[in-house]
Formats: sequence, structure tokens, C-alpha cells
Amino acid sequence: MSTLQDRLAAYPADALRGMRCGIEKEGLRALPSGGLALTPHPLALGSALTHPLITTDYSESQLELITGAHRGVQQCLDELTEVHQFVHHTLKDSGELLWASSMPCGLPTDETIPLARYGSSNIGRAKSVYRMGLGHRYGRRMQTISGIHYNWSLPGVDSGQYFALIRNFRRHAFVLLYLFGASPALCPCFVQGREHRLQQMAGGNALYLPHATSLRMGRLGYQSEAQARLAVSYNGLQGYADSLHEALTQPYPAYESVGLRNPGGDYNQLGTSLLQIENEFYGSIRPKRSVRTGERPLHALRERGVEYVEVRLMDLDPFVPVGITAATMRLLDVFLLHCLLSDSPPDTPEEIAELQHNQQLAAERGREPGLRLQRNGHSLPLTDWGAELLAACAPLAAALDASHGSDDYGAALHAARALMTAPASTPSARVLDAIERRHGCNFEDFARRQSIAARDLLLALPWSAGQQARYLALADESVAAQKAIEAADTLPFEAWREQYMAVAGLG
Repeated sequence: MSTLQDRLAAYPADALRGMRCGIEKEGLRALPSGGLALTPHPLALGSALTHPLITTDYSESQLELITGAHRGVQQCLDELTEVHQFVHHTLKDSGELLWASSMPCGLPTDETIPLARYGSSNIGRAKSVYRMGLGHRYGRRMQTISGIHYNWSLPGVDSGQYFALIRNFRRHAFVLLYLFGASPALCPCFVQGREHRLQQMAGGNALYLPHATSLRMGRLGYQSEAQARLAVSYNGLQGYADSLHEALTQPYPAYESVGLRNPGGDYNQLGTSLLQIENEFYGSIRPKRSVRTGERPLHALRERGVEYVEVRLMDLDPFVPVGITAATMRLLDVFLLHCLLSDSPPDTPEEIAELQHNQQLAAERGREPGLRLQRNGHSLPLTDWGAELLAACAPLAAALDASHGSDDYGAALHAARALMTAPASTPSARVLDAIERRHGCNFEDFARRQSIAARDLLLALPWSAGQQARYLALADESVAAQKAIEAADTLPFEAWREQYMAVAGLG
């Protein structure tokens, strides 16, 4: 059996230089006071349906900023920064902020959180109905959590290899939660009326867990009792596709009781199966394939295989204006390459349960001294296992540096290895320290001030008339594109919905 070093040697430098990364970054629009902005998606930003760089996620108040796929980390980060600059220049007259934390700002009642709107076309209506369904199934508050998705690919990697990467990523994701988790506390409004095990920060307005890394990735975040019953295997494309197919086609009693429509005829959800559409499946990482117009993602995967992976567990770093640093992105590159090239045995139902347990421990207690995780039925300290994994990444960082003519990857890995033995320096620990020491134990005040600082820094960067004109043109083009889609519709919405949701489309 070949070793990791052998597999690395099989990748020439030009293949490593072909590594691509892209970012999708969510963030709430918030008022200067720290409450959720209830205004519509700003028209000056363009159409959320068709703009290639600026859209919305769950709520009309939740922006999603998207980069292209780049061959270099810095190019990707530069584009992300520029999109942020345009957004802040657009929002500055209203005073609205981009919320710097993954956990949301002050929220109104659940039913008052506005769903994202995408116009009158069938596809636009479907996107809003899907979000209505998410609200009925999981509550709207949960959908206001924000994060960063990191899209990653390498030339010459086939579907089987991507699934091997995914299996290893799920085994080792606790390292990323420990190193980069930044949501150990939240506003009490988020859990109002819900059972929780959070502690009240003394004398303040914040709920937290003392050793948490990422409440977003724990039981209070993107979790679903219904989806917990899905023991999805990542042993190959066929098994994964079959698991999703079943969840997309089998009626689920609790969602059947919600009904497709309410008595007034408005839609409650797109369908009554366990998953309305593929994107509803929560996971820390997904296999992805670009879709064609009208095509279902599962069909695209089955027909053309995995094109890239989408890492979904990264919190927004509230100390960074755009939510992520170049060093973090480079560490992700090294980590994903390690996941790809290391031995990756098939997963089992027992291991899947073990990994779910490890994720919850790492998310809610990751900095706890002596915390132990499970590996193949045996217990070992999180920090020991993490140090072992990061040490094994050294030749990969060296290879990436050699292919790029830099020492940036080695520096990112060195910083990560140092952090593994310095829990007080992790983002999650720094967040708690800042809330307690500088913000009167008030989560909302901490995140609001970080949001203001990020805005001010980004507005202070150079911004030319040419850049402004280019982004305004993109916005105008997106509005025209939305109108063209609306004008081209010929089917009534229900006929379109039935056609799109048909089992044959998943084939």
C-alpha cells in the first residue's frame, strides 16, 4: 500500500498549483443598535436571484457574498474583500451593518424574521417556498445563523477520491472546530422558549459554554432530529446518492402534518418528504457539482460526478473584517490535501455515530482540559490526536510552498500547531475573553462593535469610481436577467413545482 508521501509525490507541482478555492460567506444585515434589519434586500445590490456575487441565504436580511473559484488564496480573498467593500458602500447611507458573528444579532419574534424573496418567476417563488418550509420544520431563528463555506477542488481527482477525502474530513473535523470555532456565546434571544444547557454570563446579557468552540455546529445550531435518523454513508457516489434519493422521496409524517399548503392556499413547503430539496441536508462537508438550468443537484452528481467539495463548518471570525484570513484558508488547503491523500477506510454505522458524538464534544467542550474523543472505539485526548494530524500535514505544507514559491503554507501550519497547545489563544477563547472583559458580558455589544470596526476598516480601503461602476453594472445586469426569467415562464407555479419535484428528475 502506498504511503501518504508516495501519493504526494504522484502529484506534480503544476497539479498542486491547479488547486482551486472559493468562498460563500453569509452575514446578517443589522441595525446600528444591534437588532436585525427588516428592510428588503437593497435594490442597489442587484437581484438576489441572478447576481453572481451577491445574493441572500435564508432571510431577506441575510446576505451571501460569493467569490469565483480561484487558483490562489490571495486572489480569492481579494475578491471577497472587494465584494464586501461594495456592500458596505451601498449600506453606509442606511447605517446598516454586516453582522460580524456567526450567531445572530438581536432577533424579533420567529414569525417576524423575513423570508428571502426572489421575484415572481417560478424558480424565484420556489426558493421562497423552500425557505417557508425550513421555517416550519426548524424555526426561523436557526436559519439566521451564518457561516463561511469553503469550496475546494484539485485537478485529476475523481468522485471516489473526493468521497475518500470526505470520510477523512468527517473523522478529523474536530481539529477545525478547535482551531477556528468562534461561536462560544450567543444572544439570549436566540434560545428564547427553547430548552438549552447554556450558562448565563455573570451580570451580563450573554449565554455561553465555558469551553465551547462553535455553538453553531453543536446541538443548538444546524441540527435536526429528523435528519439525525439519516445514516448517510460516504463510501461512494452510489450509496450517497441512494441515501439522499430516499430522503427526498419518502413522505415524512411530521412534515405531512404541516401540509403542502395552508387553508388560504399559500404554500407551506415545496414537499412533504424528509428533505424538500438536496440543499436541506445538513452536513459539515458536501460533494458538489455545478448544475445546469432546471437540473436537480442529485441528478448532476449522478450524471457527471463530484466536481468539488464544500466545507460548511467554518464560523465567521469576528476579529477579521471579511470573516476569514489567508492563513486560515491555507490551513484548510493543507488539511483537505491531507484528507485526500491519507488512507480512508470505508465508514460504518458505528463510526458514523462515533463521529457525531465527537463533533458535539468538540463544538460544545472542545477547549476543556483533558477532553477525550473516540477513535475506533478507543478514547484519546483531543489535543493529542489533533497534534498528531497536524504533524502529519508538514510534508503537504512543504509541497504546496514549493509549488507556489512561498513559505505561507508552512507558516499557517506552524501557527495551527502552536494553537493546539494554547487553547486560550483560539478564536473561541478570545471571543469569550472580549465579551467578559471589554463588553460587560454582553454578546450583542461585542458583536455590534466588531461589526462597526469591520465596516470602518473596509470603507477606509481604496475604492475607485471604476470599481463602483463595475459593481453597479453587475447589479443592473442581474435585475435585467431576473426580469427575463420572469418573462420566459410559461407554466403555472403548481405545474412547475410538480415537474421540478418529480422523482424522475433525481435519476
